[in-house]
Amino acid sequence: MLKNIINTDQAKTTIIIRVMVGMVFLSEGLQKFLFPAIRGTGRFTKIGLPNPIFLGDLVGTFEILCGILILLGILTRLASSVTLVIMITALVTTKLKIFINDGFWVMVHGARTDYAMLLGSIFLIIKGGGYWSVDRTLSKP
Repeated sequence: MLKNIINTDQAKTTIIIRVMVGMVFLSEGLQKFLFPAIRGTGRFTKIGLPNPIFLGDLVGTFEILCGILILLGILTRLASSVTLVIMITALVTTKLKIFINDGFWVMVHGARTDYAMLLGSIFLIIKGGGYWSVDRTLSKP
């Protein structure tokens, strides 16, 4: 099973998607701790999620951890599966309300980074870490 998780293709360009996805998640996770009132607990309170202190810290921790794993190409598929869940949750809990209250175009504009992270995560789940990844090194015979 671990072999399936770390198996990757040989594409050298996958690193571009890994850096994009990894940096955004690492940055957003750090900001949940650096600016909790607007990015972490406060934001989770504002959108009405239960136990916002716990959820803010949990999501921030997973974003930091998965961001680092994706950047290094370690367990890329597994880490990207977590970021995919985070992005689906973010779209449902925040962008759906924007769509209902402000309309399609406002929602699409506000969700542009969310869509990029969602599709980047899906790409990494499908392809793996690529040529320049720890996963590739570990999966060599």
